[in-house]
Amino acid sequence: MAAVTAARSSCRAAGRLVCIHRVRSCSSIRFIKSKYVCVFDKSALKFSHQQRLFRTSAVSCGQIVQFKLSDIGEGITEVTVKEWYIKEGDSVSQFDSICEVQSDKASVTITSRYDGIIRKLHYNLDEIAYVGKPLVDIEIDASKGVAPEEDVVETPPMSHEEHTHQEIKGHKTLATPAVRRLAMENNIKLSEVVGTGKDNRILKEDILNYLAKQTGAILPPSPKAEIIPPLPKSETLPAAPKDKARKIPVPVSRPIVFSGKDKTEPVTGFHKAMVKTMSAALKIPHFGYCDEIDLTQLVQLREELKPLAQIRGVKLSFMPFFIKAASLGLLQYPILNASLDESCQNITYKASHNIGVAMDTEQGLIVPNVKNVQVLSVFEIASELNRLQSLGSAGQLGTNDLTGGTFTLSNIGTIGGTYTKPVILPPEVAIGALGKIQVLPRFNGKGEVFKAQIMNVSWSADHRIIDGATMARFSNLWKSYLENPASMLLDLK
Repeated sequence: MAAVTAARSSCRAAGRLVCIHRVRSCSSIRFIKSKYVCVFDKSALKFSHQQRLFRTSAVSCGQIVQFKLSDIGEGITEVTVKEWYIKEGDSVSQFDSICEVQSDKASVTITSRYDGIIRKLHYNLDEIAYVGKPLVDIEIDASKGVAPEEDVVETPPMSHEEHTHQEIKGHKTLATPAVRRLAMENNIKLSEVVGTGKDNRILKEDILNYLAKQTGAILPPSPKAEIIPPLPKSETLPAAPKDKARKIPVPVSRPIVFSGKDKTEPVTGFHKAMVKTMSAALKIPHFGYCDEIDLTQLVQLREELKPLAQIRGVKLSFMPFFIKAASLGLLQYPILNASLDESCQNITYKASHNIGVAMDTEQGLIVPNVKNVQVLSVFEIASELNRLQSLGSAGQLGTNDLTGGTFTLSNIGTIGGTYTKPVILPPEVAIGALGKIQVLPRFNGKGEVFKAQIMNVSWSADHRIIDGATMARFSNLWKSYLENPASMLLDLK
């Protein structure tokens, strides 16, 4: 008993009593029959007892935490696990990437909330993960003052992309955990920072700009496409040959597997979003309008500008011109950039021209949008399109890129076809589909035949609030900008 009394008094003096139910691994001294374990250096203990044996052992101090899939917004309840960035046994730190998941609206990278070791992955690739359910098990160091186990397990961890709220002086501030951490490290109150993101969300740039104002530091500008002056003629890129071989469609080579059995698979990902969106679109009475556009002058202008854009590192297609012309037209006909509420009682005119572009990807049809086209140049639109196309091809578009659209253009002509019947994407009220550009004979004002670059366009509008005359006038204005691209300079801001 003397040894027991001495051990307990030593532990109390050190102030380091640890419950045996929470201790699992460390090189420590352990009293076998006691309910408590005294953790201290082996050299500090200089006595032993034959009846009450003290010994050293490797006992785990780690605490297993279930990292749950948190709410990623937009009413999403389930996602598909597309890629794991870690495996069992790997060490992770806060904000390290755990996995990439895909909902029916976007791909999101989930990041760790804790420092620790991955002990279990709850899902395999392409399996469905549910919000609020465990995603991985992480062993954390309990000696680092981590929150109690019951709090850790029951509280859904926040992902890097999750929008979290915090009550500050009677109002909610929207920011990600990484932004909050940056603010905390610099002793900045979020209530004093003006957010420039969606719904006044505070971004990392807002924190840095606020810090610069307080310290007088000059921060580098936000990354934009750098404007590089054209090279001397001797260094300019070689012009592309004018006589290009006609493109012949090549069938996509896929292994043909004939099993003789029907196969059933669940509707997931972007296909699930398409089912939902198109079902809602069937409730809209569509009005169709078609026309043809002579792009001869625009084709020449693009050929002149392509080398300059290439020097700046941007691929210049026709789409930036189509998008900018549409934005100029929307300024004159704002009803096409509006939305109608479900009760059909109110029309909301959108201030921003967030023009969506339909893209065909391996994951299915997606429609990311270029934000605030009304304040962007043609070159800035081209740069943003390059970014969206790169992310779309890699399946890495975020929710912000895929939501908030106000008007849509579908360039189906890159695959083929002339006229089509596009379907409106609710809650938008109009959409345009562009056919392929063809070289066709046309007559000029003198009755002479000339070679013209002709493209067909097909519009669909919500006939509940948009009449045919409005759609036709908008189309005529858009057509005039593209047939005489220099005229756009008069209305550019």
